[in-house]
Amino acid sequence: MSTLSVHEAKTHFSKLINRALAGEEIIVAKGKKPVVRIVPMEGAKTSRIPGRSKGLVKWISKDFDKPLSEFEDFMK
Repeated sequence: MSTLSVHEAKTHFSKLINRALAGEEIIVAKGKKPVVRIVPMEGAKTSRIPGRSKGLVKWISKDFDKPLSEFEDFMK
């Protein structure tokens, strides 16, 4: 989350929109008081960035792809 002044937001508005579309929350402050939050609209398309989630998975179970017991009948 980034906090910027109104002047900074006005100067870099296009870049801030791209950062918001990439998932960042931008706060615009008037003086020291936050007044506006820039976030993407629900359903707004974002471009895919390969590797964005790298490092989020800490471990994978050895049997992660084992069929679940309730679906074993369908697998036969």
